[in-house]
Amino acid sequence: MSCRDSRRVVALATALLLLPLGGARACGPEFPYRLLDDRAGALAQLPEGSFAREVQRLGAPIEGLGRASAATLPRYWDAGTQFPQQRSDVERTQLSAAQFARIEQLRALDDARQAERAGADLPPELRLYTAGAVAFAQGDYPSAADYFRQVLALPEAQRRARSTWAAYSLGRSLALAADGALAGDATAQRQAYRQQARQAFQQTRALRLAGFDDPLELGIASLGEEARVLLATGNWNGAIGLYAVQAAQGSDTGMSSLKQVAADLARRGDAELAPLLQQQAVRRLLIAKLLSDTTAFDPDTGSALSSARFLRLLEEATHDPVEDADRLAALAYRQGDYRDTARLLAHAGDSGLAWWLRAKMALRDGDAARAAQAYAQAARRFPPNEDWGTRRAANWSNETLKPQCRIEGEAAILALQRGSYVEAFAQLYRSGDLYWEDAAAVAERVLTVQELQDYVDRHVPAAAPATTDGTPEYWERAPALKLRELLARRLMRAGRYDDALPYFAQAELREAARGYRDAREQAASAWTGIGRAAANYRAALIARRQGMELLGYELGPDNRVYAGNYAEAASHAQVRPGGLIATAEAQRWNATAAQPYRRYHYRWIAAALADRAADDLPARSQAYAAVLCQATDWLITLDPAQARRSYQRYVAQGALNPVPGKAYVFGVGACETPDFEGARRRLWIERGQAVRQFVHTQRLALGAAGLALLAAAAWLVRRRIRRRAREAATQTPQT
Repeated sequence: MSCRDSRRVVALATALLLLPLGGARACGPEFPYRLLDDRAGALAQLPEGSFAREVQRLGAPIEGLGRASAATLPRYWDAGTQFPQQRSDVERTQLSAAQFARIEQLRALDDARQAERAGADLPPELRLYTAGAVAFAQGDYPSAADYFRQVLALPEAQRRARSTWAAYSLGRSLALAADGALAGDATAQRQAYRQQARQAFQQTRALRLAGFDDPLELGIASLGEEARVLLATGNWNGAIGLYAVQAAQGSDTGMSSLKQVAADLARRGDAELAPLLQQQAVRRLLIAKLLSDTTAFDPDTGSALSSARFLRLLEEATHDPVEDADRLAALAYRQGDYRDTARLLAHAGDSGLAWWLRAKMALRDGDAARAAQAYAQAARRFPPNEDWGTRRAANWSNETLKPQCRIEGEAAILALQRGSYVEAFAQLYRSGDLYWEDAAAVAERVLTVQELQDYVDRHVPAAAPATTDGTPEYWERAPALKLRELLARRLMRAGRYDDALPYFAQAELREAARGYRDAREQAASAWTGIGRAAANYRAALIARRQGMELLGYELGPDNRVYAGNYAEAASHAQVRPGGLIATAEAQRWNATAAQPYRRYHYRWIAAALADRAADDLPARSQAYAAVLCQATDWLITLDPAQARRSYQRYVAQGALNPVPGKAYVFGVGACETPDFEGARRRLWIERGQAVRQFVHTQRLALGAAGLALLAAAAWLVRRRIRRRAREAATQTPQT
């Protein structure tokens, strides 16, 4: 080996040492939960429900009160500064600059009467409300309440802007007055304050519904304030109902208040909580919390209410398993109390949740047929748009839970087990993006190409051409587009290039697919070796540069679903039959694995085509070195052993052809473009050299052969002359 060869080997070895030692999924998007990776778990578990949806049973929105917007501020830790700022922003838009400046001055005073006198030039509602605000800020709640009542006593035309403000502030003043009443005060007085506060909050909503200005959405806020008053009196049902209405108006404050009330209830002992469970709102609030968060009431986190304890207390308190039996059965199922689950399901009726649980109980009994029927009933009873929000699975993947889609996904697991592959795919595909990766797994690993093509042709027509320029990002691809392109790539991998073309949505991909098809066909039909080599190399370039889009797997090993940016978390090259995976499914799955099952598997295809091109090239040509250089380059970071074989083939057979004037490392980004015309000339030169070499080495034999040929020719000529002479002699006597 020459020094130059030694340097190249060292460079190659250095490059190989720099390779990563293994693959891992890097930080990236929120990877979705895959049902088919957790078949037994998916069928056994009952996912968390939606707290927001469950509490809708506790209160309905008030028509005309409006939906909460940015004006309804959540009570964050700095809400004390947010509310005054929000109020000032509204006043700045409502009032003239002079009026706004005057009110800001009045708010800075610490005497309500002084503020009233100093604001004599303001409209009565502004003057009286501002004086009440000063009294409120000083903690003089009775005086503040008096000023707010004066505002509400004005003629309607004179209090359009501050009526809702005055009623709401009156309610808060009275509620605070009740809270601050001394122990010696009469209980009747405290109760009177609270009753008047409730009336004021109710008046706030009535004024909002009557059309009075409510830019701060105090009508919605009054629901929570009135609920606080009811809690102070021990009216849990009423308070929970008002918080639920507030939440139904879209208020985050109402939702968080319900969670706080639930946590407060959970901390109470049996003796205190059991009587409260006789109130429907209390029961349903705790059911909502337990259904929606399996760790919400965990003794390890300081909460003492588990589903088991709740069910025990409820049975002791009510002795009535009929109301909410489906939800109670869900809690029992989650606790592993299957006997109680079955007992409660007998009273659960025909809700979607009840049928979902019946399917799971049938699976526990080993009755897959009955489970499939129950799944079908459950899917029909959940609205398609019902959304339970996002949950974090045990493996930290994310699942956006729409119960109808989840139920169909679980049913698909059973369909796969019984061999109904197209049905299973359809059930998963109907989920859209939610379980797309499961649908894709069935589409490219379980269905045959023809089964998939038939389904797409019947159910997934091509979308209208995109109105925007450019290629959509991977997260922007609709399921229909992804499925059609998945089919196109399967057809390309199967060599059905013409069939694949219509399923590529983008013109540039269709053009690239045509180029790949033409190159592969030319490589198979070209008459000359150089023609085959050039065609194979063109196909190799396309496979390397656009292999993800033309040949890649949607899932492993290429992960086209993420544009190839993230490696497969766990290999799905082969599956073993057993459990919920039938032998027939495993055979289909294993027969469709990528060859090789390596990330960016199409690079091996490209390298193999480049190696095939080298088979038809003169070993001493520049083109031979160039195509092997590319084959080495394409795999040097993925398959060092294969890259080394291409390099060693070049060392053993090719010419030493460094790039003049450059630091040249074979197969490390410095490959030349193959000169196939030069290779053709080189081929003729080598053929001429071969002829001359043959003549030189076999000259004696060739000379002897030449003499023999001359002798043979002379003998033939002499024989012909003699034959003609005999024929002439024979003909003369006859004449």
